[in-house]
Amino acid sequence: GWWLPGGGVDKGETTQAAVVRELREEAGLIVRGEPRLLSVHSNERFFPGDHVLVFRIDAFDLTERTSHGEIAEIGWFHPDALPEDTTRATRARLAEIFGGVAPDPNW
Repeated sequence: GWWLPGGGVDKGETTQAAVVRELREEAGLIVRGEPRLLSVHSNERFFPGDHVLVFRIDAFDLTERTSHGEIAEIGWFHPDALPEDTTRATRARLAEIFGGVAPDPNW
């Protein structure tokens, strides 16, 4: 299925630095400016004690992605025209970001 880019925070890394690194690795995005925290979600259902942070970036450049093993394909879609197999959590986050829906505290 399709989902938003993401990943863990490495030891000694800030969450903002992790966002920049993960976007570069997974999508080939070079972030310009500071990522802005939008929401925090509990991921207890899948990983007890885990939290997912959603950030917004306002400007980026595209380059080659550095991680090809874990990501089979990347795609850019309008929020109103997502592929059928887009994950429920991705749809929910996009509705929160673009549709004005209040953030759900659960992932």
